Amino acid sequence: MKRAVPPWLSWLVLLVGIVATACSFVFIRESSEPPVMLAAWRVLLATIMLSPAYLLARRRFGDGSALQVLQRSWLPGIVLSAHFVTWVIGARLSLGANATIIVNLVPLAMPILLWLMFGDVMQRREWLATGLAVAGLGVLALDNLQFSAGSMLGDAVCLLSMFLFAFYLTLARRHAQLPSLWLYVVPVYAIAGITSLLAAPFFGPVAPSFELRNITAVIALAAVSTVIGHSALNFSMQHMRGQTVGVMMLAQFIVAGIIAYFLYTEVPSLLFYVASALMVTGMFMVVINQQVDDKQD
Repeated sequence: MKRAVPPWLSWLVLLVGIVATACSFVFIRESSEPPVMLAAWRVLLATIMLSPAYLLARRRFGDGSALQVLQRSWLPGIVLSAHFVTWVIGARLSLGANATIIVNLVPLAMPILLWLMFGDVMQRREWLATGLAVAGLGVLALDNLQFSAGSMLGDAVCLLSMFLFAFYLTLARRHAQLPSLWLYVVPVYAIAGITSLLAAPFFGPVAPSFELRNITAVIALAAVSTVIGHSALNFSMQHMRGQTVGVMMLAQFIVAGIIAYFLYTEVPSLLFYVASALMVTGMFMVVINQQVDDKQD
């Protein structure tokens, strides 16, 4: 049986996960590797890095047969791989601003998936928090979103990629009773890596180059954005309300904006601050709601 996690630890893990995944755009930007190949190797390397943790957890808690592990891991692994691939396709076909805004619509998809899969219904504060957070995205859309016939297909693929990411995170709830997070995420990463590697030849080379800059970027994506970031988000989905995680993930946009300012001297527009204020207010609402939920438990 999984032990209860203190609320402060759940929040710490979620915040670390948000920052770690927000850093992924830096590593991707600094690499010249084909994106699908980069996605494949980031999860394959993450699998290798976490394999000792998986073996220790398996030795300590036990686990099912290889077939049972495959049965619980194949769907989230393939969904994660499909998210990576469709994100690359969509981002290439769509305008940059459109892709960024659309992929951050997870708070709209998450309640639908949680209701369909687990019967979870959003609470009143969550409705308000989601409305404020999405209003922040709406402000960004007014400033950046552009509609054109040429980008409609790309926008649609980005929307699919966003749903796949929300679905991948929601699937973590199915296995919340596993005694260790590593028993879940490591096989999922392995399947995602193999699936992405099989898709990589359709988008470019399979093997990474051995340039120091690219090797560093791949390792950083694996260690920071996957081992830490994705694992932390899966952990949060298993220990917190799903919509709390969905709304809080919008902080990635703010973190990425701060990083871009200091690393690339990219000065955000005034509407960025307006949008950030709305998102932060929405996040504050889900923090309050989660605290109330924790006390009731």
